[in-house]
Amino acid sequence: MNEQLPVDIERLEQFEAGLNLAHLERSAIPPQVLGYGEISAVLAIGDDGLAYKRMPMFLSEAEIEGYRRAFARYIEALTEAGLTVAPSRLVQLKQRCGAHHVLYLVQRRLPGDAIGNRRVQTADADGAGRLLESALREIAKVARYNQCQAGAWALGIDGQISNWAIMGEAMDAPSALCYFDITTPLVRRAGVEQLNAELFLRSAPSFLRWALRRFFLQDVLDRYYDLRRIVIDLIANLHKEGRPDLIPSWIERANRFFAEQPFPIEPLQRREIDAYYREDAFIWRFYLAARRIDRKLHRWRGRTYPYLLPGKIRR
Repeated sequence: MNEQLPVDIERLEQFEAGLNLAHLERSAIPPQVLGYGEISAVLAIGDDGLAYKRMPMFLSEAEIEGYRRAFARYIEALTEAGLTVAPSRLVQLKQRCGAHHVLYLVQRRLPGDAIGNRRVQTADADGAGRLLESALREIAKVARYNQCQAGAWALGIDGQISNWAIMGEAMDAPSALCYFDITTPLVRRAGVEQLNAELFLRSAPSFLRWALRRFFLQDVLDRYYDLRRIVIDLIANLHKEGRPDLIPSWIERANRFFAEQPFPIEPLQRREIDAYYREDAFIWRFYLAARRIDRKLHRWRGRTYPYLLPGKIRR
């Protein structure tokens, strides 16, 4: 984690004070949306070359401190595992958004064509296949780390191709990748999650939280520690990126790759890839629709809704 990123905190405070959460273009300092996650948004604010991921789900200083500890340990462990992690800085603002403290994750802004999913969208089969194998090599580093640390530490990772940046490549060689989606620090010590997972239920509508906590939360967390499910999720998202034509070759490459590893996985099948994506896409469409209803309920009650919601997402 690089604490030396040159963040103009006073200007960031001004941006937050003038932020129109419902209509970004009407903000005092209109941002450019670089991307939406399922919970937060990544913004460009002016021409400082930085990307700002807005996280307003904290209700106390103690929660922020706990998150900082998990975040720092996650980056440390990823680095120990051999991954290159994007230099990052956490910035807490003095002002609040309603009852919520606001934290920003700040990173260098990446060129659009360096982000994995942008490259996949236009790549030929060979180029896309080399990118997959580069991602699998990085994911395998996490699996090896977990194997070595068994009983002590465990790392989870969201291996979707959209979470990797291409740092350098040769025509016929694997790409060097940098992992930059580190907002959810998935690290366990002696089987205990170091992240307070309740933080990520805050963005869920109150009328759904109990069900998500009881039926989905643990399963969603567990999937990022399960090597096979990480790879299924990675390949299934080719549907979202508009490249289902690559799925057969990616399944073949992934099965061949893991057959040569000391931790082989059961061979992947096309039907489970498609079934996984149908279920996942339905869940996230439903979740986003529920959040939009929750935003309306907040407005009717005269309460501040602290999150930025995306428009229609193609799935």
